[in-house]
Amino acid sequence: MADLTGKTAVITGAASGIGLASVEVFVAAGAKVVAADIQEDKGAALEARFGTDTVRFARCDVTSREDLEAALQTCVDAFGGLDILFNNAGQGGTTAGVEDFDPEGFDATVALLLKSVFQATHLAVPHFKARGGGSVVNTSSISAISAGYAPITYSICKKGVAHFSKLAAAELAKYQIRVNAVLPGFIATSIFGASLGLPREQADQMAELVAQAGGAMQPAGRTGTGKDIAEMAAFLASDAASFVTGGEFLVDGGMTVGPRHSWDENDAGPLLNALGISPEQAEQMRAAMKAG
Repeated sequence: MADLTGKTAVITGAASGIGLASVEVFVAAGAKVVAADIQEDKGAALEARFGTDTVRFARCDVTSREDLEAALQTCVDAFGGLDILFNNAGQGGTTAGVEDFDPEGFDATVALLLKSVFQATHLAVPHFKARGGGSVVNTSSISAISAGYAPITYSICKKGVAHFSKLAAAELAKYQIRVNAVLPGFIATSIFGASLGLPREQADQMAELVAQAGGAMQPAGRTGTGKDIAEMAAFLASDAASFVTGGEFLVDGGMTVGPRHSWDENDAGPLLNALGISPEQAEQMRAAMKAG
């Protein structure tokens, strides 16, 4: 586990999913945390669970500059300064594609997933400078590197987050501010249900179904958890990663290593699948050729 003793952090989207796991991991690692989210009931529960000497809740819509400013200031006022910003808040956004382009949905998705990351980082810089440096961790996605994992607007926003992290790392290095991006794969969170328009409670329940069903999709053999991402974020935020900045870190159970047949011996591959030839039949054909 990373050592965050004496560190202070603001985590957005902190009331559920990856954000909640990150609060748990960061606190266990020794940090004091401002949990920023729009879910006030869950935020209050976090304060009650950990105590306000360790966790403070800030009601924060990350598309609001005022809310972001307030969340960052809460960390300074409550814990004496800001060392870590984990830009994690998000949801699926518009599902419209190129043909059925939805301008309003596009703008709302960009505001939530990309502009908020840029703006929160901008607002954090003076606080980091006052501490002599800091660490920003941004949640991107494997959809930033390939098609087929998420809707197009979500995917281009996450690509923007990954590249923003590199560019911001270059600009802010002179202040000893590090910026890195984590690219999660198939993680069992409520984002899937929320993207389908399910109420929050049902979306949370759907995360359990995702956890049970997703293991077959990746070489690791299990669905990722919020803790998997939180552990990487905590490492990147810690002094153990003091030489790490501008990076894009896949945490995807190997999902992006290659097509399924590269890691699943029961998958014949695209050509044989197209021809209707099973792996067993292919092996029989190879054996026959060797024998003949």
